[in-house]
Amino acid sequence: MLKFFAVPSESLTGSSSRISSFVALTKPRVVSLIVFTAVIGMLLASPGMVPLQLLLAGTAGIALVAGAAAAVNCLVEQKIDARMRRTSWRPLPRGELTALQTVVFAGAVGGFGLWILLHFVNALTMWLTLATFVGYAVVYTVILKPLTPQNIVIGGASGAMPPVLGWAAVTGEVTTEAMLLFLIIFAWTPPHFWSLALYRTEDYARAGVPMLPVTHGKDYTRLQVLLYTLILFGVSLLPYAVRMSGWIYLLAATVLGLVYIGYALRIHLAYSDRLARSCFRYSIVYLAALFAALLVDHYLAF
Repeated sequence: MLKFFAVPSESLTGSSSRISSFVALTKPRVVSLIVFTAVIGMLLASPGMVPLQLLLAGTAGIALVAGAAAAVNCLVEQKIDARMRRTSWRPLPRGELTALQTVVFAGAVGGFGLWILLHFVNALTMWLTLATFVGYAVVYTVILKPLTPQNIVIGGASGAMPPVLGWAAVTGEVTTEAMLLFLIIFAWTPPHFWSLALYRTEDYARAGVPMLPVTHGKDYTRLQVLLYTLILFGVSLLPYAVRMSGWIYLLAATVLGLVYIGYALRIHLAYSDRLARSCFRYSIVYLAALFAALLVDHYLAF
Protein backbone atom coordinates (compact mmCIF):
# COMPACT_ATOMS: atom_id res chain seq x y z
CA MET A 1 0.00 0.00 0.00
CA LEU A 2 2.83 2.40 0.90
CA LYS A 3 4.55 1.64 -2.38
CA PHE A 4 1.43 2.74 -4.23
CA PHE A 5 1.62 6.25 -2.76
CA ALA A 6 5.42 6.53 -2.86
CA VAL A 7 6.93 9.24 -5.08
CA PRO A 8 10.05 8.19 -6.97
CA SER A 9 13.16 9.83 -5.53
CA GLU A 10 14.18 10.87 -9.05
CA SER A 11 10.95 12.90 -9.37
CA LEU A 12 11.55 14.63 -6.05
CA THR A 13 15.13 15.44 -7.01
CA GLY A 14 14.02 16.75 -10.40
CA SER A 15 11.29 18.90 -8.87
CA SER A 16 13.69 20.31 -6.31
CA SER A 17 16.21 21.11 -9.03
CA ARG A 18 13.55 22.82 -11.15
CA ILE A 19 12.39 24.94 -8.21
CA SER A 20 16.00 25.93 -7.51
CA SER A 21 16.38 26.98 -11.14
CA PHE A 22 13.30 29.21 -10.99
CA VAL A 23 14.52 30.75 -7.73
CA ALA A 24 17.92 31.42 -9.31
CA LEU A 25 16.17 33.33 -12.13
CA THR A 26 14.98 35.90 -9.58
CA LYS A 27 18.55 36.75 -8.46
CA PRO A 28 17.76 36.34 -4.73
CA ARG A 29 20.83 38.20 -3.46
CA VAL A 30 20.05 41.25 -5.60
CA VAL A 31 16.35 41.15 -4.74
CA SER A 32 17.13 40.87 -1.02
CA LEU A 33 18.92 44.25 -1.12
CA ILE A 34 16.02 45.72 -3.14
CA VAL A 35 13.50 44.47 -0.59
CA PHE A 36 15.64 45.69 2.31
CA THR A 37 15.77 49.27 1.01
CA ALA A 38 12.05 49.17 0.16
CA VAL A 39 11.20 48.07 3.69
CA ILE A 40 13.41 50.83 5.09
CA GLY A 41 11.50 53.27 2.90
CA MET A 42 8.21 52.02 4.38
CA LEU A 43 9.45 52.29 7.94
CA LEU A 44 10.97 55.74 7.46
CA ALA A 45 7.70 57.03 5.95
CA SER A 46 5.80 56.30 9.15
CA PRO A 47 6.28 58.14 12.46
CA GLY A 48 5.30 54.94 14.26
CA MET A 49 4.89 51.31 13.31
CA VAL A 50 3.68 50.40 9.84
CA PRO A 51 0.50 48.24 9.90
CA LEU A 52 1.58 44.61 9.57
CA GLN A 53 -0.72 43.83 6.64
CA LEU A 54 0.58 46.82 4.69
CA LEU A 55 4.18 45.95 5.51
CA LEU A 56 3.78 42.33 4.40
CA ALA A 57 1.77 43.16 1.27
CA GLY A 58 4.16 45.91 0.20
CA THR A 59 7.20 43.73 0.79
CA ALA A 60 5.73 40.73 -1.03
CA GLY A 61 4.49 42.75 -4.01
CA ILE A 62 7.75 44.61 -4.54
CA ALA A 63 9.79 41.42 -4.08
CA LEU A 64 7.72 39.47 -6.60
CA VAL A 65 7.91 42.18 -9.27
CA ALA A 66 11.65 42.59 -8.67
CA GLY A 67 12.08 38.83 -9.09
CA ALA A 68 10.09 38.92 -12.33
CA ALA A 69 12.27 41.75 -13.66
CA ALA A 70 15.38 39.73 -12.81
CA ALA A 71 13.95 36.74 -14.69
CA VAL A 72 13.32 38.88 -17.79
CA ASN A 73 16.87 40.19 -17.50
CA CYS A 74 18.16 36.59 -17.45
CA LEU A 75 16.05 35.77 -20.50
CA VAL A 76 17.25 38.72 -22.57
CA GLU A 77 20.88 38.27 -21.56
CA GLN A 78 21.15 34.48 -21.72
CA LYS A 79 23.65 34.56 -24.61
CA ILE A 80 25.74 37.18 -22.81
CA ASP A 81 25.54 35.19 -19.57
CA ALA A 82 26.79 32.08 -21.37
CA ARG A 83 30.00 33.91 -22.38
CA MET A 84 30.77 35.27 -18.92
CA ARG A 85 32.31 33.27 -16.10
CA ARG A 86 30.36 35.24 -13.52
CA THR A 87 26.99 34.30 -15.01
CA SER A 88 27.49 31.10 -17.00
CA TRP A 89 26.04 29.07 -14.11
CA ARG A 90 22.58 30.63 -14.48
CA PRO A 91 19.66 28.33 -15.43
CA LEU A 92 19.12 29.52 -19.02
CA PRO A 93 22.74 29.24 -20.24
CA ARG A 94 22.90 25.77 -18.66
CA GLY A 95 19.71 24.70 -20.41
CA GLU A 96 17.87 24.02 -17.16
CA LEU A 97 14.90 26.16 -18.22
CA THR A 98 13.45 27.21 -21.55
CA ALA A 99 12.61 30.70 -22.77
CA LEU A 100 8.88 29.88 -22.66
CA GLN A 101 9.10 28.66 -19.07
CA THR A 102 10.91 31.85 -18.11
CA VAL A 103 8.32 34.09 -19.80
CA VAL A 104 5.43 32.26 -18.13
CA PHE A 105 7.18 32.35 -14.76
CA ALA A 106 8.03 36.06 -14.98
CA GLY A 107 4.51 36.93 -16.12
CA ALA A 108 2.86 34.93 -13.34
CA VAL A 109 5.15 36.17 -10.57
CA GLY A 110 5.20 39.79 -11.72
CA GLY A 111 1.46 39.87 -12.36
CA PHE A 112 0.73 38.44 -8.92
CA GLY A 113 3.03 41.01 -7.33
CA LEU A 114 1.27 43.89 -9.09
CA TRP A 115 -2.12 42.46 -8.09
CA ILE A 116 -1.04 42.39 -4.42
CA LEU A 117 0.13 46.00 -4.59
CA LEU A 118 -3.07 47.21 -6.25
CA HIS A 119 -5.48 45.41 -3.92
CA PHE A 120 -3.62 45.55 -0.59
CA VAL A 121 -1.38 48.63 -0.86
CA ASN A 122 -2.37 51.41 -3.28
CA ALA A 123 -2.53 52.18 -6.99
CA LEU A 124 0.39 54.64 -6.93
CA THR A 125 2.77 52.00 -5.61
CA MET A 126 1.55 49.50 -8.18
CA TRP A 127 2.11 51.91 -11.09
CA LEU A 128 5.51 53.03 -9.80
CA THR A 129 6.55 49.39 -9.39
CA LEU A 130 5.37 48.60 -12.91
CA ALA A 131 7.36 51.57 -14.24
CA THR A 132 10.41 50.32 -12.34
CA PHE A 133 9.95 46.87 -13.90
CA VAL A 134 9.83 48.39 -17.39
CA GLY A 135 12.81 50.61 -16.61
CA TYR A 136 14.99 47.68 -15.58
CA ALA A 137 13.74 44.84 -17.77
CA VAL A 138 13.27 46.87 -20.96
CA VAL A 139 14.99 50.28 -20.89
CA TYR A 140 18.15 49.15 -19.09
CA THR A 141 18.45 45.52 -20.18
CA VAL A 142 17.29 45.78 -23.81
CA ILE A 143 18.29 49.34 -24.76
CA LEU A 144 20.96 50.86 -22.53
CA LYS A 145 23.22 47.98 -21.51
CA PRO A 146 24.21 46.85 -25.03
CA LEU A 147 24.48 50.40 -26.43
CA THR A 148 26.25 52.74 -24.00
CA PRO A 149 28.91 52.63 -21.28
CA GLN A 150 26.65 54.99 -19.34
CA ASN A 151 24.14 52.13 -18.95
CA ILE A 152 24.74 51.92 -15.22
CA VAL A 153 24.37 55.67 -14.68
CA ILE A 154 21.12 56.08 -16.62
CA GLY A 155 19.72 52.66 -15.79
CA GLY A 156 20.55 53.20 -12.14
CA ALA A 157 17.28 55.13 -11.82
CA SER A 158 15.35 51.85 -11.80
CA GLY A 159 17.61 50.33 -9.16
CA ALA A 160 17.20 53.43 -7.00
CA MET A 161 13.40 53.20 -6.87
CA PRO A 162 12.76 50.60 -4.10
CA PRO A 163 12.79 53.03 -1.13
CA VAL A 164 10.50 55.34 -3.12
CA LEU A 165 8.14 52.40 -3.65
CA GLY A 166 8.22 51.66 0.05
CA TRP A 167 7.56 55.28 0.93
CA ALA A 168 4.64 55.49 -1.51
CA ALA A 169 3.20 52.26 -0.09
CA VAL A 170 2.79 53.91 3.31
CA THR A 171 2.02 57.53 2.43
CA GLY A 172 0.39 57.26 -0.99
CA GLU A 173 2.72 59.97 -2.31
CA VAL A 174 6.33 60.65 -3.30
CA THR A 175 7.92 63.32 -1.12
CA THR A 176 11.27 65.10 -0.98
CA GLU A 177 12.48 62.65 1.66
CA ALA A 178 11.68 59.71 -0.62
CA MET A 179 13.65 61.31 -3.44
CA LEU A 180 16.66 61.76 -1.16
CA LEU A 181 16.66 58.00 -0.58
CA PHE A 182 16.45 57.61 -4.35
CA LEU A 183 19.43 59.93 -4.85
CA ILE A 184 21.59 57.97 -2.43
CA ILE A 185 21.15 54.70 -4.32
CA PHE A 186 21.37 56.50 -7.68
CA ALA A 187 24.77 57.93 -6.73
CA TRP A 188 25.88 54.61 -5.19
CA THR A 189 25.16 52.53 -8.30
CA PRO A 190 28.02 53.66 -10.62
CA PRO A 191 30.95 53.14 -8.23
CA HIS A 192 29.36 49.90 -7.03
CA PHE A 193 29.08 48.36 -10.51
CA TRP A 194 32.23 49.89 -11.95
CA SER A 195 34.36 48.36 -9.20
CA LEU A 196 32.91 45.01 -10.28
CA ALA A 197 33.50 45.81 -13.95
CA LEU A 198 37.15 46.64 -13.25
CA TYR A 199 38.04 43.13 -12.16
CA ARG A 200 35.64 41.56 -14.66
CA THR A 201 36.71 43.63 -17.67
CA GLU A 202 37.78 40.63 -19.76
CA ASP A 203 34.45 38.97 -19.02
CA TYR A 204 32.48 41.97 -20.28
CA ALA A 205 34.75 42.39 -23.31
CA ARG A 206 34.27 38.72 -24.24
CA ALA A 207 30.51 39.12 -23.99
CA GLY A 208 30.51 42.33 -26.03
CA VAL A 209 29.01 44.47 -23.26
CA PRO A 210 30.23 48.12 -23.47
CA MET A 211 30.99 48.61 -19.81
CA LEU A 212 33.12 51.66 -18.99
CA PRO A 213 36.48 49.87 -18.51
CA VAL A 214 35.96 48.10 -21.85
CA THR A 215 35.21 51.27 -23.82
CA HIS A 216 37.29 53.86 -21.95
CA GLY A 217 39.96 51.83 -20.19
CA LYS A 218 40.64 50.98 -16.57
CA ASP A 219 42.45 54.23 -15.69
CA TYR A 220 39.46 56.34 -16.69
CA THR A 221 37.08 54.01 -14.87
CA ARG A 222 39.18 54.15 -11.69
CA LEU A 223 38.92 57.95 -11.77
CA GLN A 224 35.16 57.75 -12.25
CA VAL A 225 34.83 55.39 -9.28
CA LEU A 226 36.61 57.97 -7.13
CA LEU A 227 34.57 60.92 -8.43
CA TYR A 228 31.23 59.18 -8.01
CA THR A 229 32.19 58.01 -4.53
CA LEU A 230 32.84 61.63 -3.59
CA ILE A 231 29.45 62.58 -5.04
CA LEU A 232 27.87 59.75 -3.07
CA PHE A 233 29.46 61.01 0.13
CA GLY A 234 27.94 64.46 -0.39
CA VAL A 235 24.53 63.05 -1.29
CA SER A 236 24.55 60.76 1.75
CA LEU A 237 24.71 63.81 4.03
CA LEU A 238 21.56 65.39 2.58
CA PRO A 239 19.12 63.59 4.93
CA TYR A 240 20.87 65.30 7.84
CA ALA A 241 21.03 68.64 5.99
CA VAL A 242 17.24 68.69 5.50
CA ARG A 243 16.63 67.44 9.07
CA MET A 244 15.25 64.12 7.91
CA SER A 245 17.75 62.47 10.26
CA GLY A 246 19.89 63.37 13.25
CA TRP A 247 23.43 63.05 14.54
CA ILE A 248 23.35 59.24 14.76
CA TYR A 249 22.86 58.99 11.02
CA LEU A 250 25.35 61.80 10.38
CA LEU A 251 28.04 59.96 12.32
CA ALA A 252 27.33 56.66 10.55
CA ALA A 253 27.20 58.26 7.10
CA THR A 254 30.47 60.08 7.71
CA VAL A 255 32.37 57.00 8.91
CA LEU A 256 30.92 54.69 6.25
CA GLY A 257 31.55 57.30 3.54
CA LEU A 258 35.15 57.95 4.55
CA VAL A 259 35.89 54.23 4.45
CA TYR A 260 34.34 54.05 0.98
CA ILE A 261 36.40 57.04 -0.18
CA GLY A 262 39.48 55.27 1.17
CA TYR A 263 38.73 52.27 -1.03
CA ALA A 264 38.11 54.52 -4.05
CA LEU A 265 41.37 56.40 -3.49
CA ARG A 266 43.33 53.18 -3.29
CA ILE A 267 41.66 51.91 -6.48
CA HIS A 268 42.65 55.14 -8.22
CA LEU A 269 46.22 55.30 -6.95
CA ALA A 270 47.25 51.66 -6.46
CA TYR A 271 44.85 49.43 -8.34
CA SER A 272 44.61 45.67 -8.03
CA ASP A 273 41.81 43.25 -8.89
CA ARG A 274 41.77 42.11 -5.27
CA LEU A 275 41.23 45.68 -4.10
CA ALA A 276 38.42 46.23 -6.63
CA ARG A 277 36.75 43.04 -5.43
CA SER A 278 37.00 44.23 -1.82
CA CYS A 279 35.58 47.61 -2.79
CA PHE A 280 32.65 45.95 -4.55
CA ARG A 281 31.87 43.85 -1.48
CA TYR A 282 32.21 46.84 0.83
CA SER A 283 29.80 48.86 -1.32
CA ILE A 284 27.05 46.35 -0.51
CA VAL A 285 27.83 46.53 3.20
CA TYR A 286 27.95 50.32 2.93
CA LEU A 287 24.47 50.67 1.46
CA ALA A 288 22.89 48.22 3.89
CA ALA A 289 24.58 49.89 6.88
CA LEU A 290 23.69 53.39 5.68
CA PHE A 291 20.00 52.57 5.40
CA ALA A 292 20.08 50.70 8.70
CA ALA A 293 21.55 53.84 10.30
CA LEU A 294 18.70 55.89 8.85
CA LEU A 295 16.23 53.49 10.44
CA VAL A 296 17.93 53.48 13.86
CA ASP A 297 18.13 57.28 13.84
CA HIS A 298 14.47 57.50 12.81
CA TYR A 299 13.13 55.37 15.66
CA LEU A 300 15.43 56.75 18.34
CA ALA A 301 14.22 60.22 17.40
CA PHE A 302 10.75 59.16 18.45
